[in-house]
Amino acid sequence: MKKITIDGMMCEHCVAHVKEALEGLGATSVTVSLDGGYAECEISRADDEIKAAIEEEGYTVTQIG
Repeated sequence: MKKITIDGMMCEHCVAHVKEALEGLGATSVTVSLDGGYAECEISRADDEIKAAIEEEGYTVTQIG
């Protein structure tokens, strides 16, 4: 399970965009918390690929752990 800290999410549409970006990379069990500013998922992609996919949607990834 990876936890991705994300800045810039403001509404449920933002949550949906992040979730779709992660699912597009093959992520499963995706949970996105608007209040917490993070996403958690099972994913086997490299951190730089995850960061690029989320930042392409207009958000800033501050940490992947």
